[in-house]
Amino acid sequence: MATTQSQMVADAYTARTGRAVELVGVTTFGDVSKAHLAQLGGTGVFVSALRDKLMEGEIDFAVHSLKDLPTKQDPRVTLAAIPARHDHRDALVGRVRFADLAPGARVGTGSPRRVAMLRAMRPDLEYVPIRGNADTRIGKVTSGELDAVVLASAGLTRIGRTSEISQIFEVEELMPAPGQGALAVECLSDREDLVDFLAVLDDPRTRSAVTAEREVLAALEAGCSAPVGAFAHDDGQTLNLTALVVAVDGRRAVRKSTAGSPSEAVSLARTLADEMISEGADRLMGEHSH
Repeated sequence: MATTQSQMVADAYTARTGRAVELVGVTTFGDVSKAHLAQLGGTGVFVSALRDKLMEGEIDFAVHSLKDLPTKQDPRVTLAAIPARHDHRDALVGRVRFADLAPGARVGTGSPRRVAMLRAMRPDLEYVPIRGNADTRIGKVTSGELDAVVLASAGLTRIGRTSEISQIFEVEELMPAPGQGALAVECLSDREDLVDFLAVLDDPRTRSAVTAEREVLAALEAGCSAPVGAFAHDDGQTLNLTALVVAVDGRRAVRKSTAGSPSEAVSLARTLADEMISEGADRLMGEHSH
């Protein structure tokens, strides 16, 4: 998936600028380790490995899934472009829709956010932590080890596996991770030539939306280890933002929405997070079940 999305971005730059872009494969500890991602410090292991290559001058720019980037910005690197976002939603890969899964069916996902939100809808199912690439995860359904797995719709589209989707969850059912479906193009802050070059793929509406989503996460992160979902949409005039914090057991949740000017994405998000905390979002922590 990483190779596919990097190639898509490389091709887009070549199409826009006529400049050739060479893909450099980087194997990270996260790719080779069998430990749970949660124990490795989450998807951050992939990000820091690519950032190291930037620092060493081995690559000029890196392409990340935006939802994997830490919310705290590293001053050495610049988020030079956030291209137009793909589908932000989560997808179920299985033989039937979520509502039609038999009680006790086994659903695989590596995300505490997805588990908590799915559990809120179907506490009668068994949620199994899984990792590995999308093909590996889908294989567990094909082999019958699991009844279904939940993955990001955008990722399945990028690797051409949409035919196996039995349901796409709307935001009302399963609130996506902040930044889900968007890519991030990152380079060293002091490479002004590159910052300018990379900016041609930046999509301002996507940027304001995902900035708001990630700012909610950043504002909640300090006092809240419960799963957080957020989704914003910028129609050019108004930015609509909704966020959801769910207790790990799926039993309690705090959900809030707001709207305002896209230029105020950060302050809108911070205000929303404050309101959520005052409604008890920070008390939904509970025990994390990894």
